[in-house]
Amino acid sequence: MDNSSRIVWFITGAAMGATIALLYAPHSGKDTRRYITKKARQSTEAVADAGRDLYDKGRRIADEAADLFERGRRLVEG
Repeated sequence: MDNSSRIVWFITGAAMGATIALLYAPHSGKDTRRYITKKARQSTEAVADAGRDLYDKGRRIADEAADLFERGRRLVEG
């Protein structure tokens, strides 16, 4: 099978898959786009919240480490 034949079969399969997906889609295109947009926003917000939480946790750990270092330095200095 040469490359051009493979490309034709790939395009045929992709077109058939897209057609079947459209025929069996549970919602209209407009509803599906709304659903995808809503889920994307929720995911983005969740990632942003997780990032803020990790940043805050890192900040607390860094502050605690700085406090421990300072206490150790004072102990060594006397």
